[in-house]
Order: sequence, then C-alpha cells, then structure tokens
Amino acid sequence: MTRRPEISLYLRTFSDEDIDSRAMLETAQAMDAVGVDRVVVSDHLVLGENLEAYANPAIGGTAGGRQPTGPDGNWLEPLVFLTAVAATTTRIRLGTAILLAALRRPAVLAKQLATMDVLSGGRVDLGVGVGWQREEYEAVGLRFEDRGRLLDHTLEVCQALWTQRRARYSSPELSFDGIHQMPKPVQPGGIPIWVSGTVNKRVARRLSTFGTRWIPWGPAITHLDEAVAAMKQAIADVGGDPSHLEVQGTAVLEKQHDGSLDIEASLAPVPKLLAAGATDIRFAGSPPGDPAQLAQLVDGFRKIASDPV
Repeated sequence: MTRRPEISLYLRTFSDEDIDSRAMLETAQAMDAVGVDRVVVSDHLVLGENLEAYANPAIGGTAGGRQPTGPDGNWLEPLVFLTAVAATTTRIRLGTAILLAALRRPAVLAKQLATMDVLSGGRVDLGVGVGWQREEYEAVGLRFEDRGRLLDHTLEVCQALWTQRRARYSSPELSFDGIHQMPKPVQPGGIPIWVSGTVNKRVARRLSTFGTRWIPWGPAITHLDEAVAAMKQAIADVGGDPSHLEVQGTAVLEKQHDGSLDIEASLAPVPKLLAAGATDIRFAGSPPGDPAQLAQLVDGFRKIASDPV
C-alpha cells in the first residue's frame, strides 16, 4: 500500500523581536482546522556568539546557511510549546525539526515525550539531530566532539523506557535495571523518530536503528533524488532495510508582493520532490494566519499528491 504524502508546516517559534505566542498558537489551530498533517518547530537551548559556524558543514552546519537570529534572539522551548499546541488542537501531528535531544537527560526526555504523546492522543513525532553549535554542548557540560554518540545514547534510553515494562539498559554512559516509567507513549513501539543528517554511514546506521524516517541536510536537500538513492544504499550497507524509508522534502512558502501567500509558486516544487521519493513535504517560511489561504495550500497539495507522479 502506497503511503499518502503528507504536508507539514514549520512554525517560527523564534524571533529577534518580542514573540507573539498567542498568534503562533492561533496559527497552529488554523493549520489543524484546515487539515495540515504536521506542525514542526526548531530548537536552541542557548546561543553563543560564533553564529558564523552555522555555515560550516565540517561541524554540522550547511554551506551558505545563516543563523536566523542573533545571539539574543528569542527561542521558545519546543516541547513546552508543542504541549500548548496539543492542548488547543485535535488532529495535527506535533513535530520537532530538529530537537537537540542529546542536550537533555535521556530519562527526563523520555518522560516528557511520553506525557506529550498521552496528552495529545498519540500525535508526537520526534525529529532529532546533532546540531552545529559547540556552545550549546558546553553550556550543559557535554563534549561537542561526542555529540553523535550522545544522541544515540539518548535515543537508546528513550526507546528502552518507552517499550520495556521493566526497563534494562547498559552502556558506557549509563546502566540501570528494573526501572519502571509509566505511562508509555500511546503510539505502538514508542514515538516515531525522524533523523536529520547528510548521507553518511553514521546517519544510515542511526536510521536503521531508530526508524527509517529521514530529514535530509546539506546538499541532500537540493539534490534529493540522488540523495534518496544514496541513503537507501547506505542503509542497506549497514545491514538495515531501506524499503520503507520516509523522507522529508523541503519547500518554501512563497509570498506575493502584497504579502499574501503565492499558492502556485509555493506548490511548484512539490511534484519533483514527490518523484524524488519525498513522503512528507515540509514548508519553511512564515505560514499565513488566514485559514482560507491555508486551506487553499492544503487543497492544492492534496490534488498534486493524488495525481500519479
């Protein structure tokens, strides 16, 4: 059975100016009402002053990229914000893209996410990545150089606590036995995990271990057709099964001169992204608060997604 392509919208929960949290929640409610599949938000616990590092692919940034705020930008904590969204919506899925999961203590993060899943009726998606900013790891007492292993460790603990009634876990970082954490997530097998990264063996192994849901990063975003084929091969090379790989495709909400949403221009990349293997089209940019414009976007997307590619 072919999986129905989904439409997700990023909600900007950050700003160099004061944040209008009420407007953000109202926009999320409008997304919910018109049938957007998923709202996703990003994450920074702290910001250092070396923001140029965002453009350095060698440490996890993206070439030519620019950090969207200065060091004193306001960033809402994503899990707290999405809990508020869960309380004021009924069907839209709640995603992070991405959460710097390794910066949180694993057992606490597992409890927070399980609670969100219960409160939302099983609507949580966890998108994770290692990030690019050394200062965030230093601020919580962790080594930036260990960020990949720290992420894997965090996800290992979460999955143990989500799926085992009497949890046991052992690693160089942490060991426990006979640990009970309830309630479990509503979703069978725990909360779905989306892994961000470029095409490489470490990311392929993470996908094969924690669920084949991929958020492409770097060159993979703009060369998605080649990247999907390469990632499927990389997953197979590490012993995983790439046959059900879910893939984020990235598009942008384009605006007209009067500031309204340009539906046609926004949807123009969608056929190519779907043909490349994307299963979830995530639109970056500021979503309109006007429910009518949101409804037109969703209806246009559904029409494209229902046509043979």
